[in-house]
Amino acid sequence: MSIRESITVGLEDRSYPIHIGPGCLDFLPDYLTEIHFPTELTVITNDTVNNLYGDTLLSILEDVGSTVSIITIEDGEQYKSFSTLSSIYDELVSHNIDRSSGIIALGGGVVGDIAGFAAATFLRGIPYVQVPTTLLSQVDSSVGGKTAINHPLGKNLIGAFNQPKLVCIDIDLLNSLPEREFRAGFAEVIKYGIIRDKNFFEWLRRNKEQLLDKKPDALVYAIKTSCQIKADIVEIDEKESSIRAILNFGHTFGHAVESLTNYQQYLHGEAVSIGMVFAAKVSHELGFCTENDIEEIIDILTMFDLPVLGPPFSSDEYLESMSHDKKVKSGQLNMVFNKAIGDCIVEKVQNPAELFEKFFSEIQVNA
Repeated sequence: MSIRESITVGLEDRSYPIHIGPGCLDFLPDYLTEIHFPTELTVITNDTVNNLYGDTLLSILEDVGSTVSIITIEDGEQYKSFSTLSSIYDELVSHNIDRSSGIIALGGGVVGDIAGFAAATFLRGIPYVQVPTTLLSQVDSSVGGKTAINHPLGKNLIGAFNQPKLVCIDIDLLNSLPEREFRAGFAEVIKYGIIRDKNFFEWLRRNKEQLLDKKPDALVYAIKTSCQIKADIVEIDEKESSIRAILNFGHTFGHAVESLTNYQQYLHGEAVSIGMVFAAKVSHELGFCTENDIEEIIDILTMFDLPVLGPPFSSDEYLESMSHDKKVKSGQLNMVFNKAIGDCIVEKVQNPAELFEKFFSEIQVNA
């Protein structure tokens, strides 16, 4: 029996459904009809995903009378850039896309972020939907409306809040995902347990084998719970003026890891995993959690084969990279710290160089 679940991100007139389950892609035309989405569609994807699912999606949409064009971009975080965005604009113009058209983002976080930003800015905004194909994008980047491209000095520095009209999460698409990418997605899943739900954290520990074996019941539950936690937070604080900042747990140091390695050495989830351990160590120093909490976090990340140590850069290099973080306000770094397991707090960091110094070495490979 097929397991399909749906939740709603409640944002008044910009509310939208998230449909989760195996085979959800087959129902995409029905979902689009329910929200009165345009029938002239542009699918933005990357070469890898297009080769896997482009023809399938094209067939599904054209069978119900939609007119569909496909734009492909290169695969990789380094292509979430101005030049790629410009090439998307060029294609949209050449396809005569207008405001009665819609965009479908088919891919992982890079595709979803850049397609959503293109949708926000082309013709001052056209509607789009998310069809995430990686675990990380299914539980995180496809939900909440954050869209962006990277700048050479930092990740996601140029972007817009732009909510999708619909998120269609087909867990069958995960079957073609490389094992490393699949496991990397669990960093964001585990994050939700650490910052918001201790029971979910414990459930993840107990169900690790089922999750890694891609058992549908377990995957749907983990994805739905993650999306619900994020939706609850976004409903309170859509544009990250307060509580939404807690979703950045592990990202301050994680983004520095990605930036310093030119987005080549670590997947986003792997960098976040390293960043969560760093944040937990500093949290313990500030009295928000115990050494046992740190050990539990390291233990569960290791269970999912996620890295807990980062690359060997100097303190100055890490501090410089972290200074470009989006959570720096008026020159002051705001960072998310876990309070035990299941809760967290956002704190202004006084004298980060002094506070972080000993942890830079502790968190490094071969340090």
